[in-house]
Amino acid sequence: MFSFYYFDPTMLIILPAIILAIWAQVRVKSTFKKYNKSPTKRGITGYYAARKILDENGLFNVSVEQIKGRLTDHYDPKANVIRLSEDVYNGSSCAAVGVAAHEAGHAVQYSVNYKPIKIRTAIIPATRFGSSAAFWLFLLGMIFDQIWWLMYVGIAFFALATIFQLVTLPIEFNASSRALKALEASQILYPDEIEKSKKVLSAAAMTYVAALAVSLLTLLRFILIANGRRR
Repeated sequence: MFSFYYFDPTMLIILPAIILAIWAQVRVKSTFKKYNKSPTKRGITGYYAARKILDENGLFNVSVEQIKGRLTDHYDPKANVIRLSEDVYNGSSCAAVGVAAHEAGHAVQYSVNYKPIKIRTAIIPATRFGSSAAFWLFLLGMIFDQIWWLMYVGIAFFALATIFQLVTLPIEFNASSRALKALEASQILYPDEIEKSKKVLSAAAMTYVAALAVSLLTLLRFILIANGRRR
């Protein structure tokens, strides 16, 4: 049977990634708050920026809606709609325009069949099941010696979730790159304003880097625990 300990030294493995994740969340909120106070010289709102980028890419069928919450912005490919939080939808700051353009970048990715998007879409069903089942399978394998092999089944499922995080990273960076290029090409923002939007998007990207770090180190921790239990 598995014995519980007051301190699990393997937790030290993921501690740096957890600290990074907390820092990334604080940074993205503080960066957005800072540049949300920098109004665009043309007075362009997040809605207008997203709509303009969509239209210039022939995506007239993609709608832009307002939703509640802060930094709840996302593109829903099933509904074919970009949902922007109130601060972004109505906001005319460099932060709001940058975030809105980023979501429009995701819509463009789907329209051009961006390869990482196709890969992520293909593995979503497996990763959804895997991420929810991985921990419980691993725990059962730890508790009951007769089914120790479930630890490795849990590790395999968790690895799928890690792959999802890995594929998501280039998708997010690419969406930001498309957004900044579109903002410049469409003259939605002036060069100095684009730099401010870039800082907001860079801060947001760090949350995905941190999420991948947490996932990778958690996977490593599971492997070390499983191998230690089988010795």
